[in-house]
Amino acid sequence: MKPYDIMVKGLELYYLPVQTRVPLKFGSEVLTSVTCARVCVRTENRRGEQAEGWGETPLSVQWVWPSTLGYDVRERALKRMCELIAKDLADWKEQGHAFELGHSYQKQRLPELVGAFNATSGLPEPIPYLAALVCFSPFDIALHDAYGVTNQIPVYETYKAQYMNADLSAYLEPAAGSTIRFDELYPEHFFAAPPAKELVAWHLVGGKDLLFRHELTGNERDDGYPYTLEDWIERDGLQCLKVKLAGNDAAWDYTRLVQVGEIALARQVQWLTADFNCQVTDCEYVNDILDRLLLEHPAIYKSILYIEQPFPYDLEANRLDVRSVSARKPLFMDESAHDWELVKLGRELGWTGVALKTCKTQTGALLSLCWAKAHGMTLMVQDLTNPMLAQIPHVLLAYYAGTIMGVETNGMQFYPEASGYEARVHPGLYRRQQGKVQLDSISGSGFGYRAGQMERPLPEPTARY
Repeated sequence: MKPYDIMVKGLELYYLPVQTRVPLKFGSEVLTSVTCARVCVRTENRRGEQAEGWGETPLSVQWVWPSTLGYDVRERALKRMCELIAKDLADWKEQGHAFELGHSYQKQRLPELVGAFNATSGLPEPIPYLAALVCFSPFDIALHDAYGVTNQIPVYETYKAQYMNADLSAYLEPAAGSTIRFDELYPEHFFAAPPAKELVAWHLVGGKDLLFRHELTGNERDDGYPYTLEDWIERDGLQCLKVKLAGNDAAWDYTRLVQVGEIALARQVQWLTADFNCQVTDCEYVNDILDRLLLEHPAIYKSILYIEQPFPYDLEANRLDVRSVSARKPLFMDESAHDWELVKLGRELGWTGVALKTCKTQTGALLSLCWAKAHGMTLMVQDLTNPMLAQIPHVLLAYYAGTIMGVETNGMQFYPEASGYEARVHPGLYRRQQGKVQLDSISGSGFGYRAGQMERPLPEPTARY
């Protein structure tokens, strides 16, 4: 036990609706709005000191739960899961570091909540565990923030022996046959914060995004933001582009990569990545596109830094040997990597990198980070189109993770006005300039939100305990 250990003394759950300015295509679905779950957790440490922490995550229905079920049906289910977690967490009396609490809750309580929900929901299919993790993530993030604020220290300075009750060997097991050990190691041993408080920013090229100025109709609303990829590159000085692909239309995917690649080369954009959004079921689909690019457009092929999650995210049900793809380009797990044990399985199947996301919980992201780095896997931090508070833990994770290249950040593309209150305090986090975002405004304990200066008006909480 440590005097810094916290326990939950109360919490509030809010829903903040956000509308996109342009649609974002996710695999076979299109996102035009999202509800952000924002959580305030009040905690007390063993010394009797109390404080509150904040967490927020977009409940991105299309990403966490691809299905033929209606959007409203799935969103209501996600909100109900958030409310079940709120009630259960408020009654939970465990004490510890936020990392320990987040891990314990995910292992001991969340699976039971998911099982109970699925047994009584009346829905024709169960809520996926990835969706439940996203529902828990604002609570988990808020616990980490509250731990830092309660103990008056930045949260990334607490992931070490002075504060944590157990080293990483209590949570992680090395790959079979390896000489790796986690004894006496803590998350801090795997961090790699750069000296400059800035990150290269990746821009998302959605499946419905306009690429060229000649595609404009003249009917676009003049709101001061670009509509075409050409204009975004010019405005923000972009150096890295993530291309959303269909995954089930090879001709369209190839053409899209060539079009974006030619725009990138003409404007000195350095890097591309291709995201197939779990739609591919055969390695040859990806290999054929890459091999054709290498033959017909070698400069575009060379600019592809890595490939992201082409295959179904349930690795245990879809144990594809993906070494033929990762032999061509680094291959990153995204939706599949919501648990370090799945990262372990992915490595066995030939995946070489991991895309971390705070929406899969801060605790889980840190465990995956440590396991992956210990085993020589490369890291990236990917966005869930994070606006408002959700942006800050997201970019901090990328800053400390030591990614292959910067951070994906696209909330300023799809709902730039949503973060107005937060942007007044952290202007460099919500606008990309010279291809980068700035973290120098983040300061103070917890995640350094400086939430008291934001003055964002909140609705009445949906749940309060």
